[in-house]
Amino acid sequence: QVQLVESGGGLVQPGGSLRLSCAASGIIGSFNAMAWYRQAPGKQLDLVASITNGGITNYADSVKGRFTISRDNAKNTVYLQMNSLKPEDTAVYVCNFKNLLTMQNYWGQGTQVTVSS
Repeated sequence: QVQLVESGGGLVQPGGSLRLSCAASGIIGSFNAMAWYRQAPGKQLDLVASITNGGITNYADSVKGRFTISRDNAKNTVYLQMNSLKPEDTAVYVCNFKNLLTMQNYWGQGTQVTVSS
């Protein structure tokens, strides 16, 4: 089992920045990926960005150049630095951990990000 604890959401004005954190604990395994997804009201859950334990990253086109995903493997923590935020970035952001050997997924409870003036 893997437990995920997210932090860092909140209200920010357009053009502002926020940093999300997600700490994983439990049976982590050495071959894994962590990611952030988001779900806006009335919309599906979409991948925002992902990063493997080896540092390979992937971003949704809508956030490229504005968001940066990183991780601290020693702390089993993933970060999402969000810059130049837009109202359309408003969503619940959910942390994901995937064991790449078993393909088991684990999910955090989500943190609200609201971009509004």
